[in-house]
Amino acid sequence: MSDMQEHKVTPYDQFNYEVPENVFPREGISANAAAAIVISDEWTDTNPMLNMSSFVTTFAEPEAREVAARNIFKNYIDHDMYPRLFAMEGRMVRWLHELWNGPKGVEPYGTCTVGSSEACMLGGLAHKWNWRQRRQAEGKDATRPNMVTGGNVQIVWKKFLRYFDVEPRIVPLKPGNYCLTAEDLDKYVDENTICVVAIAGQTFTGEDDDIQGIHDWLDAYEKRTGISIPMHIDGASGGFVNPFLYPDYKWDFRLPRVQSINASGHKYGLTPPGLGWVVFRERKIFNEELVFYVNYLGGEMPTATLNFSRNAFQVAVQYYQFLRLGFDGYKRVMQHTLDNAIFLRQQLVDSGYFDIMNTTQRIPVVAVTLNKKYKNFNEFDVSNKVREKGWVLSAYTMPPNAESVTSLRVVVRPHVNHNVAQLLANDIINACKFLEANGGNAKPPALHKHAEAQSTSLKC
Repeated sequence: MSDMQEHKVTPYDQFNYEVPENVFPREGISANAAAAIVISDEWTDTNPMLNMSSFVTTFAEPEAREVAARNIFKNYIDHDMYPRLFAMEGRMVRWLHELWNGPKGVEPYGTCTVGSSEACMLGGLAHKWNWRQRRQAEGKDATRPNMVTGGNVQIVWKKFLRYFDVEPRIVPLKPGNYCLTAEDLDKYVDENTICVVAIAGQTFTGEDDDIQGIHDWLDAYEKRTGISIPMHIDGASGGFVNPFLYPDYKWDFRLPRVQSINASGHKYGLTPPGLGWVVFRERKIFNEELVFYVNYLGGEMPTATLNFSRNAFQVAVQYYQFLRLGFDGYKRVMQHTLDNAIFLRQQLVDSGYFDIMNTTQRIPVVAVTLNKKYKNFNEFDVSNKVREKGWVLSAYTMPPNAESVTSLRVVVRPHVNHNVAQLLANDIINACKFLEANGGNAKPPALHKHAEAQSTSLKC
């Protein structure tokens, strides 16, 4: 049937309905037929439960789904019409401020966002505005802001730097060391540095940057130069793991230079995709010039997010999860998930095929590289082979200057039980045995395409 022909669909020929490619459908069809076409269109998509490349939550209790359904038609930004939803958000900001050891006696401030990407943007903007105002008050040039972070940074920070005209000062990695440390910071930090971004639970290996070491170096730098530089912690993946499993670990607001933290509610916060959080040490950190006041949805209300209208159901489900699990429940879930990650990693290492990349197992991520003795296949071949079983695993080359290292990464999420971890380990090892006997032919992406590859394969 031509795309230009009208689609006259009767109840008897809906099974033969041809979906037009280039023109808007001319006539409607029954609800059942439309649903059947949508479902059949995505039959061959990956099963989210088997997508071990993604950090995104893929399980919800029936009660959480009911909460989502009740809130799916609410516009989060309309606080005048949905004040109780806004109250939930404010309460959760205060809870996170306390969870991340924010100082007492201050006004906590933060917001939910569309994933950690928006949260990072808001954190970066706050630091840029504060730096610029401080420079202007001192009568100094405020036209050349820069931000310092590591080569292990997630793609959102490169977007922020480009979109908001901030000079990137990205410290390269080294083979065997895939985190930002205080080493070489003196080559990157100066009076124009708006903040240093350190990561809690990085995308590539799951490790944390040397947050304490960076903080101490910045203390010494201020004593030496008089220049005070804040820190932002990108806790997209670690923000909902560290507080529950490592309560004595100082990565958060206990460090005075940490002025803002972001985390992904849709990762280990255990909500459906589309929710992030940014929380500031206190209200004054988020510059008032970034706040707008509007009244065209009803009563006057402040808005300080990049996105305006958005769905409210993720906020309601996050509230449900916090109430449902509490601190003890999150601790139990994270410990179970970490235990299964450690088990999976040990199975892969004991097979003799892999070497560990993340020597510090903090969040439930398994990052390994093939033992150098295997020459006739690589990590991309392993990823392709286990795809035959339905599994999706990330294989990628590391960022500059560690491009010579290739990694295979598995993100273990709470729905993965011990039995599934064993099944996955067996499938990976059997894939290696097959490839060892038969060889592989997958090639890594071109090195000059590294950034683009990471933006698509690792952004989740």
